[in-house]
This record gives sequence, structure tokens and C-alpha cells, in this order.
Amino acid sequence: MLTFFSDTDCDITPKECAEYGIKLIVMPYTVGEKVVYPYVDFKEFDSRSFYDMLRAGTIPTTSAMSEEAYFQYFEPEFQAGNDILYVHFSSGTSNTFAIMGQAVEKLLKKYPERKFHHIDTLGISALSYNVVLEVADQLKAGKTAEEIVEWAKVEVPKFPMYFFADDLKFFRRSGRVSGLAATMGSFIGVRPIIYLNDEGKMVSIGKETGRAKAINRLVKYVEELGEDVKAHRVVIGHSDCPEIVEEAKRLLKERFGDDLRIVVTVVNPTIGSHCGPNGLGICFHAKHR
Repeated sequence: MLTFFSDTDCDITPKECAEYGIKLIVMPYTVGEKVVYPYVDFKEFDSRSFYDMLRAGTIPTTSAMSEEAYFQYFEPEFQAGNDILYVHFSSGTSNTFAIMGQAVEKLLKKYPERKFHHIDTLGISALSYNVVLEVADQLKAGKTAEEIVEWAKVEVPKFPMYFFADDLKFFRRSGRVSGLAATMGSFIGVRPIIYLNDEGKMVSIGKETGRAKAINRLVKYVEELGEDVKAHRVVIGHSDCPEIVEEAKRLLKERFGDDLRIVVTVVNPTIGSHCGPNGLGICFHAKHR
């Protein structure tokens, strides 16, 4: 048997996990002195309250998971005789995967007959979500873990995500976006345009002034880089800005047709702590990132 894992940084929810047969790894965040575990400490993510908290000035912190936490997720599966396929957010954005690697190495020594497969989506939020659902589709079609891992080597680099956020202080504080200083400027309303590169790292590639220009630039990337766009999901991830989502959907359908398969996700709280409210990203199938 094969157990399919993903994590909350991929925007996947317990409801979707139940639908697709996924076991969910919870990535915690800290507010003040309290460590919060998504979908353990709450059943549904109240994104409006969370992002209003950020707007009011409270900024949560995030940290890597412990080796013991990975043991608690993975060892019961190995004990039950199951192999594991874990599709996760970018290893280029967190050192949690070095810790995971240590845990898995110890477990495989203890259970040498078991197999552990993992796919690095080289992304976060909507990008990771898109890849997770692509994998779920393939598992449903009868593909093996080995076949899916080979597919991922070719296809994961063909799922880019371009995004922006309103408030630069969140990006500045996170320190995880290279090239950001050059694009920030001192103008009110400047929005850096950021993407996940082939190493799964966030890179600022320019800026736009005003939401309308920023949205149009994201849609332009879909037009210019898109490959078999309508054969795949186009995923829009947002951090509590539904009105911006509607504008992005309108522009995408204007260019690709009303039958374009658009899926909307809300950016999870761990990633949202770094990008802040009023951000929007678009992930699609492309020639390259």
C-alpha cells in the first residue's frame, strides 16, 4: 500500500484531503507565545480574521518542524507496511526538509523494506496545491509512485507561480525574497512581482504601481509562457482579497475562454505570515518557469 502525504503549506485542506485520499502534515506558526497547529487547533481556516490580525500589526513567526514530529507522521505508516509518497512545499524556502531527511534516514534503517518517495513542488501555496492535485489525478488513474516521481522531474518545472502583495513590510521582514531591495523603491503602491524559480526560491523580477497593473502583468505571464493551459488547472491563490481574485478571473477568462478551469485557494497561515494580506498569485502550466 502507498500513503499519500501533503502539508498545509500547500494550501490543501482536510476536506480536500478526504476527497483525494491525502494525509495532511500540519506546519505550525506562532502568535505571541502560542504555537498554532492548523486544522488541529481549528477546524476551518478563518482567513478573514487571520489576515485582519496581520493588518492590525500582529505578525506570526514560523519555524521548522522537529525530527520527532516527522517520526510521528511517518513511522505508523512504515509499521503498517505502507510506503510513502510525500508531495511538499519548496525545500528552498525552509530548513525543515533537512530535519525531515534525518528522520527518514533513521526510519528507513529501522524499516529497510519500506520506500519513501517525495516530490519537491519547488513552490508554495497555489503552486504546490496545483502539483498536489496533479499527483492526486495520476494516482487515481493508477500510476505508481515511481512513475509519478519521474513525471515530476519533467513537469514540476513547468508549473510557475507569479504573485504580488500589497504591503512590502512582510516581504522585507521574511528576508526570503532575493532581489527585493532593487524593486521596492519609495513610491506608494509599489508592488513587487515575485516568482518561484527552478530552485524553488522566491525572486523579485520587477514591480508595478497599482493593483490593476500588477494583475495585468500576472495574466500576461500566463499568456506568454502558457503551454496546454486549458488542459490543466489554473490556480489563483490569494491572501484575503476576493475582489482582486474576481478581476483576475475575469481577465483570464477574457483571454482563454469561459471554460478555463480556474481553482481558487486561500493562502495558508504559515505562508501568509510571510507574504501578508491582499496578495494574489497565479499558477498555470507553462513552457518553463
